[in-house]
Amino acid sequence: MNPLVALDRAPKAVLFGAAGLIQIGLITLMVVDRVNILRAGTDVTLHMRAVDPRDLLRGDYVALNYDISNLPAGVVRDAHVACTGTTVYVKLVPNRDGFHEAVSVHDAPVQVVAPEVMIRGHVTNGVRCGSQGPSYYYNVQVRYGLERYFIPEEEGRKLETARNQGKLTIVAAVAPTGRAAIKRLLIDGEPVYDEPWF
Repeated sequence: MNPLVALDRAPKAVLFGAAGLIQIGLITLMVVDRVNILRAGTDVTLHMRAVDPRDLLRGDYVALNYDISNLPAGVVRDAHVACTGTTVYVKLVPNRDGFHEAVSVHDAPVQVVAPEVMIRGHVTNGVRCGSQGPSYYYNVQVRYGLERYFIPEEEGRKLETARNQGKLTIVAAVAPTGRAAIKRLLIDGEPVYDEPWF
């Protein structure tokens, strides 16, 4: 029997139920994936600068910009890695202050040895790569999916003040695949927001 004919004969309640189960399954997969990153990922501490815009649809959030978001050309291993829109893998190493810094950028996952960590990102502002090859560049901007942190209403000013005083830092969990999720925000080294697993 043709599957499309079978679908036409199925009761609408069954079709709606199946669609609902698929949606619930997809949401469950996203939650489980995030929980796995937060639970099993390697913690990295990132120095950041933040601003406090307001998203009227989702409440207050802090937009985050990290030191590892603007990478000097010297850490890029291959010129084509700097092409805008490419996926990159950034090797991080903790410095003597405990913050992780970028030491190299690669086009594929690389082997790391503790305390090194590999984080995956996307080049948002690099060079235009075409048939002529990449042009010369000074910096490459990378996004890691850690650029927004949603917080309770009216709490953004507190974080912005801490940012302006150089007291705001972030701890992110980074999975072996390089995917990352924000785990907690700290002011003066003390946790102020912990990301719930669920």
